[in-house]
Amino acid sequence: MINKSLRFQHNNHFCQRNMPDDMARPLIRSRGEGSGCRHLEASVAEADAPVIGVLGTGDFSRSLARRLVASGYQVVVGSRTPKRSAALFPEEAEVTSQMEAASQADLVFVAVFPEHHSTLLQLKPALAGKTLVDVSNGLRINRDEPSNAEQLADLFPESSVVKGFNTISAWTLQTGPRDGSRQVFLCSNSSTAKHTVMQLCRRIGFVPVDMGLLSSSRNVENLPLYLFPCWRIPIFCTLSLFAFFYLYNFTRDVLQPYITAKKNVFYKMPVETVNVSLPSVALVMLALVYLPGVIAAFLQLWWGTKYKRFPKWLDRWLTGRKQLGLCSFLCAVLHAVYSLCLPMRKSARYKLINLAFKQVTNKVEYSWVEKEVWRMELYLSAGIMALGLLSLLAVTSLPSVSNTVNWREFSFIQSTLGYTALIMATLHTLLYGWDHAFDPAQYRFNLPPTFMLVLILPAVVLLGRLALLVPCVARRLRQIRRGWEKSRHIRFILPEDVCHNGLEDSLKAT
Repeated sequence: MINKSLRFQHNNHFCQRNMPDDMARPLIRSRGEGSGCRHLEASVAEADAPVIGVLGTGDFSRSLARRLVASGYQVVVGSRTPKRSAALFPEEAEVTSQMEAASQADLVFVAVFPEHHSTLLQLKPALAGKTLVDVSNGLRINRDEPSNAEQLADLFPESSVVKGFNTISAWTLQTGPRDGSRQVFLCSNSSTAKHTVMQLCRRIGFVPVDMGLLSSSRNVENLPLYLFPCWRIPIFCTLSLFAFFYLYNFTRDVLQPYITAKKNVFYKMPVETVNVSLPSVALVMLALVYLPGVIAAFLQLWWGTKYKRFPKWLDRWLTGRKQLGLCSFLCAVLHAVYSLCLPMRKSARYKLINLAFKQVTNKVEYSWVEKEVWRMELYLSAGIMALGLLSLLAVTSLPSVSNTVNWREFSFIQSTLGYTALIMATLHTLLYGWDHAFDPAQYRFNLPPTFMLVLILPAVVLLGRLALLVPCVARRLRQIRRGWEKSRHIRFILPEDVCHNGLEDSLKAT
């Protein structure tokens, strides 16, 4: 084992005024900051701290070495070209050959590309009985083949392989866990090795998450390769609804005047047509957030039990409500911004000037329309209230906020206030439409006004929710969710992919 306590004490005395207060402090110095140390500030290595080896000299290896040195570990870096790589690492880390690093280290980070793991076979005697941490990732999502960590374990059967740190970027290690995810997913067949790496994670400022045996390493390696997996369906729904409503409004408001009266109003396409389509998408998406809950409640009432699994499509729908709500919030915010920009357009100014000129020409002294004034005031007020409630729902969905409230508070905000937001948004749309549904001129190309289509789904959700609030229905639903069964016997139905243990079919209600 290496012993560099004298050099650590010297560097500690030399950089004493620049010591970090905690591990969340960034490790990169800003330019112009005066200091006698040109490398990373580091705490004194503790005598009983294990020697950490890092095989590889890439960006991740350099960032990891800096973080480990700053945490008080003795670090030895294994490189095929030690002299050329030494300048890339802090002075407190020893850069040597791979064989010497493997021999000196108690725990080794394998930070080389998976295709180069076979080049480390010569280190097998030196790595025998030691813990190897595989930090590699694949180039594509792996569904069937063995993971990189499992292949590394096959190459070094006498070593304990731990999969981890592959979801942490080099930049996160440099700047500190505040600037990235704190969670480090770990899995291994050796509980002792995994516990050692967990202690290391906590010491350098991250939060370890136990993912079980090494067989879970394939899922851990696939995590960085997923691109918003929970957002695909919500985004697809949002874009599809926007395309539908945009084409529908374009046909009614732009194409119909051009075909029937040769009136060119194509200038409405970039702003007005978009602004009419956005609130339509926002309201429908908000209704889609609460519709699956209503369907699930009626299914439980029909089945008379809460122990029967929902269909897969409904299960996915229920788990994706957060993303649907955030997409609705985005469309509502964009609608508010577009609405505020409407008076700034040249077309709006020209229309205002033309209207004033017509009033002067026709000697109109008073153009106040009481009904239109009230309609505008009421639907704007309802829209502002709906946007405010949607903002509260969006903020509460953030993990940093939701973790500060208990379940009852969270349920009140997301359910009670969520339905209130849906009611206000529906009222906003109704007030916008006013009595246009009874005006034959609004049915252009025999197509009903857009707001009539938009109100169908919210009306279904609100009526369904109202039906669930009927006292007798609400009481039965509450009993079911507290464990009441329609039949005298409870029969648990497990999913097909879960192994049965023989106990799930014979429980009797008491």
